[in-house]
Amino acid sequence: MTSSRFSNIGDRCTSATEQRLGRDEEDYCIICMDCFQKKITLRCSHSFCSSCIDSVFQIKPACPVCNTFHGTYEGTQPRDGIMTVRRNWQCLPGYEEGNGHIAIDYHFTDGVQGPEHPNPGEKYSSTSRTAFLPACEEGEKVLRLLQTAFHRRLIFTIGTSATTGLNNSITWNDIHHKTNIGGGPQFFGYPDPGYLSRVQEELRLKGVTEES
Repeated sequence: MTSSRFSNIGDRCTSATEQRLGRDEEDYCIICMDCFQKKITLRCSHSFCSSCIDSVFQIKPACPVCNTFHGTYEGTQPRDGIMTVRRNWQCLPGYEEGNGHIAIDYHFTDGVQGPEHPNPGEKYSSTSRTAFLPACEEGEKVLRLLQTAFHRRLIFTIGTSATTGLNNSITWNDIHHKTNIGGGPQFFGYPDPGYLSRVQEELRLKGVTEES
């Protein structure tokens, strides 16, 4: 059923193909590729049909055009995890002028998958991981962001382990960590001059910034 706003033939979009080929992007919703129905414009200035953006936000509350978050995104990380922080005097390769390093310990006990996981009711095994950050100003910033991401259940998820190939495993969730002190990027360690910038961008894509 067409809204009265498009009652004039000259204003009505007749097909998704016509919109894509002959109309400005501002005339239609990029999710359904049809004319706006109950148009909503987000704070980031991108517009969508009300029902279209509602369906997107049920999965991830971010604009599908620019990925600006409109609300807090919570992931599927198991709820019983513990994140602890230790500090060590040893400097990381590439950060020899720093104040040592930060060690982050993650621990999860055995559990049962919930409705948000791939196989609800099935068990997953315990796991422990340790990651490292330089104890410098930017490293401290990344630590704060990681703590926020952990609280929002974004650091880990449940799926197939890239290391063992086992299903129903607790896995990293696209926020890369340095799990070795040395060895460089190929061994998930330092030195790696661009790492702190990259991980901040990965966190931003999940809605985790100093402002949010």
